Amino acid sequence: MGLTPLSVLSSSISNTLKSTQKRAHQMRTKRSTQAHSPLRLASNIGLMTVLSTFTALTALTAFIAPMAQAQTLQLSSPDSHIMVLLSDDNRQPHYQVSFHGETVIDSSRLGLVFKQLGELGQGFTLKSHKTSSHDSQWQQPWGERETIYDKHHALSAIFSNGALSFEVEFKAFDDGIGFRYRVPKQACLKGVAQLDITNELSEFSVLDAKHATAWWIPGRGWNRYEYLYNTTSLDKVDRAHTPFTFKTVKGTHISIHEAALIDYAAMVLNQGRDGKLKADLTPWSDGILVKTAPGFTTPWRTIQIADSATGLLNSDLILNLNEPNKLGDVSWVKPGKYVGIWWGMHLGENTWGSGPKHGATSSETQRYMDFAAEYGFDGVLVEGWNEGWDGSWYENGDVFSFTKAYEDFDLAKVTAYGAAKNVRLVGHHETSGSVTNYRNQMSAAYDLYKKHGVTQVKTGYVADGAQIKRVDEQGIVRHEWHDGQFMVNEYLHSVTEAAKRGISINTHEPIKDTGLRRTYPNWIAREGARGQEYNAWGTPPNNPEHTAILPFTRMLAGPMDFTPGIFNLAPEGLDAVNRVQTTLTKQLALYVVLYSPIQMAADLPRNYVQRLDAFQFIRDVPTDWRQSIALAGEVGDFVAIARQAKANDEWFIGALSDENSRELRLTLDFLDKDRTYQAQIYRDGPKAHWLTNPYDYVIETKTLTAKDSLTLTLAASGGVAIRLLPL
Repeated sequence: MGLTPLSVLSSSISNTLKSTQKRAHQMRTKRSTQAHSPLRLASNIGLMTVLSTFTALTALTAFIAPMAQAQTLQLSSPDSHIMVLLSDDNRQPHYQVSFHGETVIDSSRLGLVFKQLGELGQGFTLKSHKTSSHDSQWQQPWGERETIYDKHHALSAIFSNGALSFEVEFKAFDDGIGFRYRVPKQACLKGVAQLDITNELSEFSVLDAKHATAWWIPGRGWNRYEYLYNTTSLDKVDRAHTPFTFKTVKGTHISIHEAALIDYAAMVLNQGRDGKLKADLTPWSDGILVKTAPGFTTPWRTIQIADSATGLLNSDLILNLNEPNKLGDVSWVKPGKYVGIWWGMHLGENTWGSGPKHGATSSETQRYMDFAAEYGFDGVLVEGWNEGWDGSWYENGDVFSFTKAYEDFDLAKVTAYGAAKNVRLVGHHETSGSVTNYRNQMSAAYDLYKKHGVTQVKTGYVADGAQIKRVDEQGIVRHEWHDGQFMVNEYLHSVTEAAKRGISINTHEPIKDTGLRRTYPNWIAREGARGQEYNAWGTPPNNPEHTAILPFTRMLAGPMDFTPGIFNLAPEGLDAVNRVQTTLTKQLALYVVLYSPIQMAADLPRNYVQRLDAFQFIRDVPTDWRQSIALAGEVGDFVAIARQAKANDEWFIGALSDENSRELRLTLDFLDKDRTYQAQIYRDGPKAHWLTNPYDYVIETKTLTAKDSLTLTLAASGGVAIRLLPL
């Protein structure tokens, strides 16, 4: 804000103005010598006027006085392509983000509102700041890439109103930014035991929202995150879950999410005026958003930015904003592939509960273990082994026992049988949202699994909307949202308790992933989106573009247990409503495209035996990678990803399309330039089409080098899966 000309000034105010101008000139001169710094202070000392009228016996005098200096701090990414402006203009913290000179987030508010303190935002000005730079690398124990590079510039700014202060911390990476709040302990908060957040003021203001394209699912709906994605102009978005991805009119791709969600409510985005997206925290049952205390830090609000859709896929920003591993040695966390007693229940061939069609019996589990051992799978998931599934289990999670098996399932016998074949039992706990019942049994349940060598557990929290059931300290039943602060802590509690016993957790109906797998590597996977099971009974089933949107939205958060690999794509016929809307080779491509360290071969064993040639790719594809590269893609249309196995030098490529057939040309310059590779290619046949001929596929081999390129023809909702073996 520049200097405001005033027509009438008293001599004292005139002198003050001259002095102020002199100080501004001195600061500008000093600033010009620091232009090379990643953070620059632009202190345009303006006159924020207050008109005060005083009435006296002899005269009436009007004074216009200088009040405060508006400051703007500028932070750049290491490559200088991203710029963040942080300002206290109008005594209100704001930020703005540009990319290659384009404003991608316009001036947006910052701040928090408390029941006890009121607003920490309006009336607060910049008190102090500090900057830092960081350049390091770290290694994941498992993941889509082994080595992660953390290079960023950071800015920490203290805002104060003279009595209270709070901190806003920014980090700028080449692939985006993150910011978070910290309310430190301070003299004026001495004796304050609890702070209740009633509003978070964080905004993400997008220019020209009518011409920006967004891909989103409803926020805080009845069905958690399990929706098909909407593709609309950004101004048509109502309330949306994150990751929330959009493309500006100039083609810049942006995704808004959060990182390190611990002891805080999850954030969804509300739109007020067109393009003005605001943080909306999921409340407790009593309406409070977050219950905390002085000295707390919020999760990071993240903005991933790229000049292409594939640039989003190659980002590590979310992981870099999480704390390092807190569990120590996690060599007991084992990526791998599993089969399971699961799909038969969704098809109605088996039941979760007891009776003549009970799926989780000792004999059926042993049959699956035989299949796993023969074809190289290391685990068998068993759902429905424990008492509580009979009757309306979906509505009555209080009846579940997590230590007592049905009479036709012998946990000790089954785990011993699997151990002899080097096949582990993958445990399962369904809570139906009755989390107090689960917590009361958790220690005993995990101890039982540890006793029998079960090192991986799939948990489930099937409950619609705010139907997570807890019992408070007074014994009163409360219903919470699955992504409110209470459940954020409850999910993490299960992970940390499991870690004490060497158990990894795969959470279904979870809280969204925010990169906590870095801090707690035993949180090995989650669901958190519309998975494969909707193809068995969903209305409608997953459409062809669903898995062409997921990589650019849900998958930006972290691994997903989508459960791919269905070979009997239409068990009730091609004309049935409930069927898988892909070709068979698109199911193979999902093992590369939708990352998870634990991939399931989800179909019934008999369907794999009938197509062993195609099944070979599922047997060969690993789940732990040395590096991953997004080769091509447009959100909702197509995607192609290459990944290198951590255990050897093999590469795998997965590519898939939406409802349209298309041709992709991929260069192979990521391969070792001194080696030749045999490409084992699983592709759509010439007559393949998801609707009429999903089983037409071709398996062929080629010899390729890094100088070559591949032209891939994808059928409608088709795919290609490739294994590249060094010769």
